[in-house]
Amino acid sequence: MAEISELDLQNLRHLIGGFTTTQSKMTAYASQATDPSVKQFFQKSAQSAMESKQQLMRFLQ
Repeated sequence: MAEISELDLQNLRHLIGGFTTTQSKMTAYASQATDPSVKQFFQKSAQSAMESKQQLMRFLQ
């Protein structure tokens, strides 16, 4: 794998942190939702954030 610059590494860390925060918030919102469609929306959003985070983490391997 090619070397990534320090700036790229910092950007990856920032994006990964953002997706981690988003996943946590969406999970918390889903747990508080009473409407099933709203709950499902937040659960899907949390899942999407986790998948995006995992894709970005692959650049660090």
